[in-house]
Amino acid sequence: MARPVTLYTLQWGDLSLETVCQKAKAFGYDGLELGIPVHIDVRETNPAYYKGIKDLLAKYGLSLYTISTHLIGQAVCDLIDFRHKEIQPDYIWGDGDPAGVNKRAAENLIQTAHAAKALGIDTVVGFTGSPLWRYLYSFPPISEKFIADGYAEFARRFKPILDEYQKLGVRYALEVHPTEIAFDSFSARRALDALDNHPAFGFNYDPSHLGYQGVDYAGFIYEFADRIFHVHMKDVYWSDTPKRVGVFGGHVTFGNPERYWNFRSLGRGKIDFEEIIRALNYINYNGPLSVEWEDSGMDREHGAEESCALVKKVDFKPSAIAFDANFGK
Repeated sequence: MARPVTLYTLQWGDLSLETVCQKAKAFGYDGLELGIPVHIDVRETNPAYYKGIKDLLAKYGLSLYTISTHLIGQAVCDLIDFRHKEIQPDYIWGDGDPAGVNKRAAENLIQTAHAAKALGIDTVVGFTGSPLWRYLYSFPPISEKFIADGYAEFARRFKPILDEYQKLGVRYALEVHPTEIAFDSFSARRALDALDNHPAFGFNYDPSHLGYQGVDYAGFIYEFADRIFHVHMKDVYWSDTPKRVGVFGGHVTFGNPERYWNFRSLGRGKIDFEEIIRALNYINYNGPLSVEWEDSGMDREHGAEESCALVKKVDFKPSAIAFDANFGK
């Protein structure tokens, strides 16, 4: 095994952290990626709280490499509406005033950096939200200035957060994903440009969100080699034949067989994980491979155990020598 394999806990938020530890260990995982707010409260400032988390993982022989704030990060740059109330904790939602939600979410992301520091880790994974996503399909038409202003607003909100991360020696890894300021390779580059290539900002690589869009998901790794801060292993299936529901989802739920694409358990979709491992080897990525398990058509315990085994099977160390170095004469 070349890299540690971890389990992202957000999909297991109905269980206590200790129960998740027990299951992850039984499934064969090396560690966890803790999801905020369900398995860690970053508002806590008592060092004993964070020691308790580390001790609990150590009890089950598990390591911690990152914590993730997808739900709260979403509220930093989004145009807030009724949907956010469903995913935000009460201490972020408050009275629902949009400006207040944005502000509290940004403050909580800074608290997350302090929590990471207290846990002895240097990477936080999450979302940013986007002031532009609802304008993705350009009709009625929108101007290039409008788009540029949206990226400038993202930078205005996120640079102060990233400055605090940099002071603490912590990095923020945006999961490139529809609904975020970066959702493909082109928008990822634009987000970096908007931030003047801030050293604390990079990406959580997740091929599942790129593959069904038609984005070169292995190429993303090569293009952003110095900005791949963390990796999610997740699979997705897309159809080779026409479907009734197209790439935009048709307002039907995940798992509906009429959809053009659906997330699937690792090895049961169309992502070529060997190409991903080869690309990660090429850029010398040595961090964890975190299983974010999502498959509406499969029992999650079956899928999580199967996925752990698959990642350990497909992962391999790069060669330390050229294959023809020892031909001799």
